[in-house]
Amino acid sequence: MKMKLMLVDDHPLFLEGLQYLLETHGICVEGTAGNGREAFSKAQILKPDIILMDIRMPGCSGLDALKLIKAEMPDIRIVMLTTSDEDEDLFDAVRFGASGYLLKNTNAKDLMSMLTDLENNETPLSPGLAARLLKEFKQISEYGPGQLHHSSESTGSEKKEKLTERQLEVLEMVARGITYKEAGEALGLAERTVKYHMGRILEMLHLENRTQVIAYAARTGLVENKLRS
Repeated sequence: MKMKLMLVDDHPLFLEGLQYLLETHGICVEGTAGNGREAFSKAQILKPDIILMDIRMPGCSGLDALKLIKAEMPDIRIVMLTTSDEDEDLFDAVRFGASGYLLKNTNAKDLMSMLTDLENNETPLSPGLAARLLKEFKQISEYGPGQLHHSSESTGSEKKEKLTERQLEVLEMVARGITYKEAGEALGLAERTVKYHMGRILEMLHLENRTQVIAYAARTGLVENKLRS
């Protein structure tokens, strides 16, 4: 992984362990911070490509820091790495522009894989979180920073008609939070073929990442329609 990371957590032991783990896998850790305010200050100086940041920190929380950093440095990709699986934290993080949301019980192998996906413009989400986002997006009509742009229902229908049946199958699975590998196994396709289809879907629908795919699927009723058929 060629991108530079910054780590933010108020627990020194966890911070040191994560830094060691990442550097052991050849990932450059540009710097660390112990709270949100320090993260904002260091991000201005270090200009990391990616920040892995905890949510629950004293003084300035991870969500507060997320808003500060994205407002001034929108190109920095921020992934929340936390013990909190509360819906409110997840939804706020995505609305404020987080590029992913991972729980700290993620194992090392999956973390490395998800960081690689992030480098390839994917949205890393711990298992089960995509389904929660899908449910939430069904209930809202406005999207915050980094989310799907407004479009009419007719526009959504026109976009869906452009997709092939195979692309719709891939879109539905990804919207449900199924990994590319699992989708490939279910559809009898190689993982790289599923990634190719997703690349075409993102291009055709003018979307940027998996979070926007989830929002699109919820807005157009794709998953709900699939359940009925």
